Amino acid sequence: MLKNKLNIIAIISARGGSKGIPCKNLISFCGKPLLAWSIEQALGSRLTKDVYVSSDADDILNISKRCGAEIIRRPKRLALDNSSSEEVLKHAITFVERNTGEQIGIVVFLQATSPIRTSEDIDNAIKLFISKKADSLFSAAILEGFCIWEYRNNKLVSLTYDYQNRGKRQDRQPLYLENGSMYIFKPEVLKKYNNRLGGKIAIYTMDYWKSYQIDTVEDMKICEYFMRNKILEKQARINIKDIQLIVYDFDGVMTDNKVIISEDGREAVFCNRADGLAIQKIKELGIPQIILSTEENQVVKARAKKLNIEVAHGITDKKIVLIDYCKKRNYDLKKVLYIGNDLNDLEVMKLVGYPIAPIDAVKEIKEIAKIITKARGGKGVIRELLSVCLLKT
Repeated sequence: MLKNKLNIIAIISARGGSKGIPCKNLISFCGKPLLAWSIEQALGSRLTKDVYVSSDADDILNISKRCGAEIIRRPKRLALDNSSSEEVLKHAITFVERNTGEQIGIVVFLQATSPIRTSEDIDNAIKLFISKKADSLFSAAILEGFCIWEYRNNKLVSLTYDYQNRGKRQDRQPLYLENGSMYIFKPEVLKKYNNRLGGKIAIYTMDYWKSYQIDTVEDMKICEYFMRNKILEKQARINIKDIQLIVYDFDGVMTDNKVIISEDGREAVFCNRADGLAIQKIKELGIPQIILSTEENQVVKARAKKLNIEVAHGITDKKIVLIDYCKKRNYDLKKVLYIGNDLNDLEVMKLVGYPIAPIDAVKEIKEIAKIITKARGGKGVIRELLSVCLLKT
């Protein structure tokens, strides 16, 4: 495979100190820590072999590891306000090559504060880098028709056009805005020029709205708008042909995680009728479904019987149960969709190809979820899965 042949790795730099927004790299962005999006995008690339996060902060390193990245502990001298990204990259490359014993072919450098990108952007940029036989590459937005001025010796000067002879906007040469989202380079370029850019430089163009980055609270609002409406709305579609099995946790997914206890000790929960109807519709699509629950109460079994789907409840290790279940039926775990909400779902959700979380799931679950529903547990999560997430072709 191409990624193995060229040994392409992704490096994300995320230091602990942040002045504009405290703990910026871990601030909640569209339901996940900001850093988690860049990790997820890099892991979703078909061409990157490994993903590394370089940081000096324990909380950042812990979350990075939980999200599936390899971690590099950066020395304090490289985590200062005046520390250069180039020095951080040199340290990371040396660390990776020493610990893997392999020479890195291509580095993809992602900025965590520029989350508005996709895994497809990363792959397309790598393909362009290779096809152009480039030594380095930066992502950019095309600026067409911008009338830019500057002061020179206290006198205003038009830079990008002649204000005395404006001409037509479409006749002006386009400019390229380096947006900081992605850089790709060969390690020898960094060593030779002490710069991520050098040699033959290529440009990967992105839509202008992907150039917004987060430095202020106002930036956060702008970026969340574009992320939700331009990227997540499109990504929240899963082709049913790619799904061999749907697995549901019970409490917190089919219920609101609350329990009613009667005087005689019997327990009762509230389930959503819309979810029940959605399960019947999914059954009609020919997709097997099962409930996996650690809950021993018979209410889980009763609900499964009512829905006429399989159930395994009172189990202690969901991971072992699901692996065994899929092995017996020849299901590919990468084609399993799992909806979970709490820590007892974490390890099993890391195994499957389509981990999904309700919006009120614990943060550790939302960090690894490919889709976070707008619905809360017990409030139509499965109904939303059917109507919004599952693409019928």
